[in-house]
Amino acid sequence: MNRLKPEDLRSHRWFGKESMRTFNHRSRMAQIGWEPDDYRGKPVIAILNTWSEINPCHTHFKQRVEEIKRGVWQAGGFPLEMPAISLAEPFQKPSPLMYRNLLAMEAEELLRAHPMDGAVLMGGCDKTTPGLIMGATSMGLPFIYMPAGPMLKGNASGKTLGSGTDMFKGWQELRAGDIDQEQWEDLLSGIARSPGHCATMGTASTMTSAAEALGLTLPGAASIPAPDSRHAQMAAHSGKRIVEMVWEDLRPAKILTDDAFDNAVVTVLSLGGSTNALVHLIAMARRAGCSLDLDRFDELARTTPLIANLRPAGKYLMEDFYYAGGLRALLERIRDKLHTDALTVNGKTIGENIAGAAVFDEDVILAREKALYPDGSLAILRGNLCPDGAVIKPAASEPRLHRHKGKAVVFRDYHDLSARIDDPNLDVDADSVLVLKNAGPQGGPGMPEWGQLPIPKKLLQKGVRDMVRISDARMSGTSFGACVLHVAPESFIGGPLALVEDGDMIELDIPARRLNLLVSDAELDNRRRNWRRPEPRYARGYGTIFTQNVTQANEGCDFAVLADRSRVPEPDIF
Repeated sequence: MNRLKPEDLRSHRWFGKESMRTFNHRSRMAQIGWEPDDYRGKPVIAILNTWSEINPCHTHFKQRVEEIKRGVWQAGGFPLEMPAISLAEPFQKPSPLMYRNLLAMEAEELLRAHPMDGAVLMGGCDKTTPGLIMGATSMGLPFIYMPAGPMLKGNASGKTLGSGTDMFKGWQELRAGDIDQEQWEDLLSGIARSPGHCATMGTASTMTSAAEALGLTLPGAASIPAPDSRHAQMAAHSGKRIVEMVWEDLRPAKILTDDAFDNAVVTVLSLGGSTNALVHLIAMARRAGCSLDLDRFDELARTTPLIANLRPAGKYLMEDFYYAGGLRALLERIRDKLHTDALTVNGKTIGENIAGAAVFDEDVILAREKALYPDGSLAILRGNLCPDGAVIKPAASEPRLHRHKGKAVVFRDYHDLSARIDDPNLDVDADSVLVLKNAGPQGGPGMPEWGQLPIPKKLLQKGVRDMVRISDARMSGTSFGACVLHVAPESFIGGPLALVEDGDMIELDIPARRLNLLVSDAELDNRRRNWRRPEPRYARGYGTIFTQNVTQANEGCDFAVLADRSRVPEPDIF
């Protein structure tokens, strides 16, 4: 392997040559307290830290960044921490997805505009993983991803709780009258009790696991619980490894291939991962120049078993998964489904990284013949209601609803849903199909996680716990139910979902991958002529930039101008 020389480093253009500008750079480094021997001729490593005081998933990042720095120093590099926007899933409105592209843009430009040779990306909370990776991929410098890690298992009233999933279940039970306010408050007090992202197989663990399967983390990194001391060790090792990656010139273009994205999709499917992965992985693949699309997800789903017994589809939580052997053990169990020669950030193939990984609890990581779902844990739907696709997780819905026909109960937007869903006079029954409009990339805006439409209170009180629900929104990876999501094109721009009216018959057939509105073409044409596009959500600011540039769900909800892989020139150093 040809190794770079100090004069080959990108940072050499800022610090190594003799000119007025480079003198100024060195004088400003001296102003900070550094001497030329500290950084000149060494890989300068950006540590993009998405810590903030309102991001509970990343509360431990103040300490982890110090451990990454230690690893960089030990390996002979020069670390520089650079804060990046922190996308806090629980708090950020109208949707953190709206700001994923902003983080991607910031990550790319931070690395391009500064004297950086490589980067460690610190993320974990849902949108931070794809946002950071999208930006760093577009920049093209060597980088390694350091996942935040899941929180510890929740506990209240003697019950093990998983953040997200058990909150949704508890809320249903509260509305149904099966638990009281005191029990609800007790659940909230114990459901999230340590640093780290959701301990269920929600979007956070889905995407950090996908990042590991892509080859962007150290082996086993995604499974380690945030408070575990081995997480701190992993952070330091990530700092050491990025320095070597710079000398080796190991760039994302050598790692992020079509085969790597196949590995990520198979990993998501075997874990029962979040439907959000479709939007994010497609966006990430397009940044890398790869060809991933919805049809490839469906193709791989038909042959991939769901063998992680993790909530919401299964029983256990990420802490159990780690002690059972973690992602390496699961991937070793489905080795034949992977492209094992795909390269990873440690310079080895994924096949080498998982070789010999053992399963220590067969009830957490299941044998393939005991899979929760032998195949098809995720399904891509087509039909006149979703010509560009929609997605559903059959594994998270009641089997009786996999083939279903019912009358539509339509809500024009989320405000309408909130106002009427528990109205005793709502014309709805257990066979109805709940439809939410104007919740997509532009309509939400940002495709908020509204897709798990609440079941009407009067039906909850009769024991109904699942219904077919359709929207152009997303839903939390910790959610569950027969929820058809990501309907494309979205209703806000005139997609067929915009034309659905109360009482229309809708047919869902998951085995056949169909979703159809049983209304004549002539009637739909008439409705289309009478449809009027809603007013834009924003008149100025980032909201306007987002809604004018965002692509549809089946295209990854990226900005076309960011997904464009045309070369961006390096900044001039005069």
